[in-house]
Amino acid sequence: MIPGKVNFSGWLPDNSGFFYKNLEDTDDAYSSVMKLHKIGTHHRQDKMLFRQKDIEFFYGDMGKTDAEIEALKTTWGPFGVPSEDARWMVVGYWTGTAGLDMWVADLDGWFRTGELKLKPMISGKLGRTGGMHFDGDRFYMQHSFDAPNGTVSMIDLNNPAFDQWESVVPENDDLVISGTSFARGIIAVNYLDQAKTRIALHDMRGESLGDLDLPGIGSGGLSVSDDRTEAFLSFSSYNMPRSIFRVDLATGDRELWARPDVPVDPSQIEVKQVWYDSKDGTPVSMFIVHKTGLELDGKNPTILYGYGGFNISMRPGFSSTMFPWYENGGVYAVANLRGGGEYGNAWHEAGMLENKQNVFDDFIAAGEWLVDNGYTNPDQLGIAGGSNGGLLTGATVVQRPDLFSAAISSVPLLDMVRYQNFLMARYWVPEYGTAENPDQYEFIKAYSPYQNVKPGTKYPAVFFTAGENDTRVHPLHARKMAALMQNSTGSDQEKEPILLWVDRDSGHGGGKPLHLRIRDVADKRIFMMWQLGMFD
Repeated sequence: MIPGKVNFSGWLPDNSGFFYKNLEDTDDAYSSVMKLHKIGTHHRQDKMLFRQKDIEFFYGDMGKTDAEIEALKTTWGPFGVPSEDARWMVVGYWTGTAGLDMWVADLDGWFRTGELKLKPMISGKLGRTGGMHFDGDRFYMQHSFDAPNGTVSMIDLNNPAFDQWESVVPENDDLVISGTSFARGIIAVNYLDQAKTRIALHDMRGESLGDLDLPGIGSGGLSVSDDRTEAFLSFSSYNMPRSIFRVDLATGDRELWARPDVPVDPSQIEVKQVWYDSKDGTPVSMFIVHKTGLELDGKNPTILYGYGGFNISMRPGFSSTMFPWYENGGVYAVANLRGGGEYGNAWHEAGMLENKQNVFDDFIAAGEWLVDNGYTNPDQLGIAGGSNGGLLTGATVVQRPDLFSAAISSVPLLDMVRYQNFLMARYWVPEYGTAENPDQYEFIKAYSPYQNVKPGTKYPAVFFTAGENDTRVHPLHARKMAALMQNSTGSDQEKEPILLWVDRDSGHGGGKPLHLRIRDVADKRIFMMWQLGMFD
């Protein structure tokens, strides 16, 4: 066991060792180190390639100011991707949630001399990376540098400067690349086409080989190997359980390989996508799911879900636990808010920092559209979200308490004036900003849920949840917000209570055992059914 290991990077070609990242200090999220472990040796003998604390190793001669260097020390930091033959390592350093700098290192030289030398690839640009593939001295990479919707470039690792990169799959103005896989002689590009999956195939020169036929409208991804055209497609939708299909990328042949046996009838569920205008006129898409043939009489209990941050996309996905909701006449809506990645980097940037209010406006407009179009009414409309989505629901409740009857705010950020002071929250300063910056304080305070609770306001029922062992979002957010709202709401708390559940046995949500996941779903669903009028 290697203490503090947080990430596996790759094996040596003879399987005699592996590269990995760990934390020098497990109490310091900003202390990552990249090392090589040789099988059969003690981890104390592991050789170090680089460490986050040695920030000058990456940026020593790049003209960064002291303030910029200090800011870089508290980002996600560095990572390394080695080639399978251990000839090269591509090194990246996250500068924020929307950008990173990159270098290439000659591992042959490091093995000989013990000195890792970095050759710059790109610096000072916003963008993210995706699928990567080494082919000798050529490196293929999906990225969004100077291409907000994404592109795939081929890079000569002997001459890796950004102005020498060759685009083999150009940016598409209408489609956003969400992932890229590399099979034998084939580049498979996973696009988000209006928040739904579309997979386009290309040869290694970028010539189109057509689209891969998919089972329907939903979310999918490929598992491939670069020595064959055989691949496995994982695909799901709101009315299709996650299914694995065996496909041949060269011929397009597809057969069902595995599908869970779920005790529900997906054919009875209808899925549609609609568009609505946000407050500033921006068109926003939304998925709506309900029982086939449901009468739109304005009286359907409806849960509106959203996230809106960190370039994360809300795509169609299957949940068997939603079927009792559908079967009882419930509607489920998922809005593709700004701040997410559904429509490229520009969509993300339109919902971060000083633009964060756009996210809440998009969510509010989604609720108004559902009411105006006969799906529901304010007494039977609830909202839900977790983490950044918990901030979303918290802010929406404070800004438009009249539009909703119930809200679930799970593991939320709620005091945005102080959030950066707790746990690993400084990772998110590039996304939200910080009240420590006078120029950012005003827009943060304007939307921060905790700072905008108004005594005597008739707030809807709210169910806050938190994890006592959460290492990302401190449970103090949910605790103090619940206490403040309980003391401030003008609603009858017997009928519209402000509830708080702090789980002593869990953290941010991942890794919960089955019985706790079942309990969480049951608690939240019963809360919504109660508040939205499903119980007599």
